[in-house]
Amino acid sequence: MTDRRPLPARLPWYWIFQLAGWNFLPLLMVAMTPSAQRTLAALAIGYWGVAAGLLISHLWRRFLKRRIQARVRVSWKTIALALPLLSAVHTTVQLVGYFVIKPFGEVRNADWLPGALLFWWGVYLVWTIFYMLVAYLRRNARLEAEALQLQLSAREAELRALQAQVNPHFFFNSMNSVRALVYQDQDAAAQMIDQLASVMRYALQSGHHDTVPLAAEIEAVQAYLAIEKIRFEERLRIAIDIGPGMDAVRIPPMTLQTLVENAVKYGVEASPTGSDIRIRAWRDANQAVRIDIANHGALAPFTDSTRVGLANTRQRLALILGAGARLDLTEDGGWVRATMTVPELP
Repeated sequence: MTDRRPLPARLPWYWIFQLAGWNFLPLLMVAMTPSAQRTLAALAIGYWGVAAGLLISHLWRRFLKRRIQARVRVSWKTIALALPLLSAVHTTVQLVGYFVIKPFGEVRNADWLPGALLFWWGVYLVWTIFYMLVAYLRRNARLEAEALQLQLSAREAELRALQAQVNPHFFFNSMNSVRALVYQDQDAAAQMIDQLASVMRYALQSGHHDTVPLAAEIEAVQAYLAIEKIRFEERLRIAIDIGPGMDAVRIPPMTLQTLVENAVKYGVEASPTGSDIRIRAWRDANQAVRIDIANHGALAPFTDSTRVGLANTRQRLALILGAGARLDLTEDGGWVRATMTVPELP
């Protein structure tokens, strides 16, 4: 399978820095060596040290990496004990190289030994500091990515749970309407069932998406209102005004449907003379998208079912569209208005 990650993410950065760092040492040694002693043998002993450093540091890295991956804390005490050992091993390997290559002749004394031990101790200290820093930065970045993925999964699960609450609530209300009509007018009941099938199809299909175009939601709402029109006849009066450019505005599915159901329940069903249901969508002076559902009546204590529906709608708006999304419920001049403020998705 082709690796689609960006090129920098595919590069073997560990080996790039390993080779670059260890190859820097012989170059530095050559630069500090008097020109008369810059021989092939001197360069060879330098690269002997490079080979030893690559091997020893790689084994040290495997030890550190296993502990970090196992989330076992690598203490400074462990590092303090390991550094002299690493230094002694490297110095021993380097000493073998001096005996084999003899870059400066026979090895006659050990005066250089303390300086070599200290030098390699410093090299491995710097290597360990850089490796531990990079390893912990990468580990933290991975943990942040995992935490973000968990947040996204939790958000997805919450949205699905909220959607699962919406559809049965709507179907329950609609089936009650069908049941009430079956004994009164069988032809009207059959027509209502056709409309209900259309709305159910939309609800099931839209449940697979976080948002749907306003035009699709309006179409489903019109089918629902056609069902209720058969039931309430002249008591239900409908006016829909969707401003230009509003059709493509995206909203969570069934949010408008829930608010229209409440308007029918508390505006039409609760009144002997019925009510107008007015649905309007427009852009205000600040270019914010507003969707308003209004019905005749007054704000009254809601049932548990209605509270769940409104809370559900608010939660879904916030989860999907962000903090800029709102649902306000107001009463003005004999009208109850549920107004959604919808930020447009990029």
